[in-house]
Amino acid sequence: MGNTSAFVVAFLLRAIYGGMQIVTKNAFDEGMNTAVFVFYRHLTGILFLVPVAFVLERKTAPQLSFKVSLKLFVHALYGISGAINIYGLGLSYSSATSSSAIFNLLPAVAFFLAVLLGLETLNLKRIHGIAKVCGILFSLAGVIVLAFYHGPEMKLFNHHHLFHHKSNFHGAVTAHPARTWIIGIFLTTLSTTAWALWTVLQGPMLQAYPSKLLNTTLQMIFATIQSFFIALAAERDFAKWSLGLDARLIAVLYSGILVSGVAYYMQVWVIDKSGPVFLAMTMPITLLVTIILSVFLGEAVTLGSSILGGVIMVGGLYSVLWAKKSEHVDVTKQQMVAPAETAQV
Repeated sequence: MGNTSAFVVAFLLRAIYGGMQIVTKNAFDEGMNTAVFVFYRHLTGILFLVPVAFVLERKTAPQLSFKVSLKLFVHALYGISGAINIYGLGLSYSSATSSSAIFNLLPAVAFFLAVLLGLETLNLKRIHGIAKVCGILFSLAGVIVLAFYHGPEMKLFNHHHLFHHKSNFHGAVTAHPARTWIIGIFLTTLSTTAWALWTVLQGPMLQAYPSKLLNTTLQMIFATIQSFFIALAAERDFAKWSLGLDARLIAVLYSGILVSGVAYYMQVWVIDKSGPVFLAMTMPITLLVTIILSVFLGEAVTLGSSILGGVIMVGGLYSVLWAKKSEHVDVTKQQMVAPAETAQV
């Protein structure tokens, strides 16, 4: 029953992320500045998180020093405000399905960075070490396919545009010039790398400031401030900051409340019930949901830039996850054998 509940919550979580790709891309196609969107998203997120953090942590909050505050500020700069601003630009230049596919790089890139930082080990003499390297190579191959091979368009349903755009941001909704597309893939990959680094360093950051809720809330507050100045530099015409009852407001509320607010707690809940590996294994569901919604809403889904690239990256993801699980099993067996041998002696 517990596993079933975890899978249902994980599926809903991935569906939320899939929907985010669609509504965000639609807001950009409506002409919304990506940096302004990121600021509004973070602002909505802290309006949701701050009251919750105050109620739950006001009596047990760890002391916050200037040094820790500075670390949280830097952590938020590259891992939240910086990463999401770069991601927004990448999404505006490419497509929702390609961005969703690239997000599957996160575990493989995180492992690679962890090895470089000495937080993970890589033993090429064992099968799981080779599988880890293969997973990283598959992930890189998936990005290359995604960037340079489009292939035929997959028309699974009749293409009817549910959203009628007043103006097309960076071109037609279903067409992307080759150079623009490659830039979009590069930016989305760069943002995923920044998120991966943030993920790897989140452990040491939690050691410095152990409250998970306040840690995240403080980073979101810093990210909101940072995003305001980034948006101010990117768009100085405040008339274009206005939100009406349109796709832009929907994207802001959806991303701010459901993603920055609700999805965070859902992730924590799933990790607590079934562990981080289980949560990572559900990541391809986001790609599947995004492809289905994209086709239904009229965005072009091509064999290379959406299907093949995504499948190759998912293969890399599962190769790394299998290697991690295999390595964990080996370590557990060794720990069980060692006491037994000691007892015999």
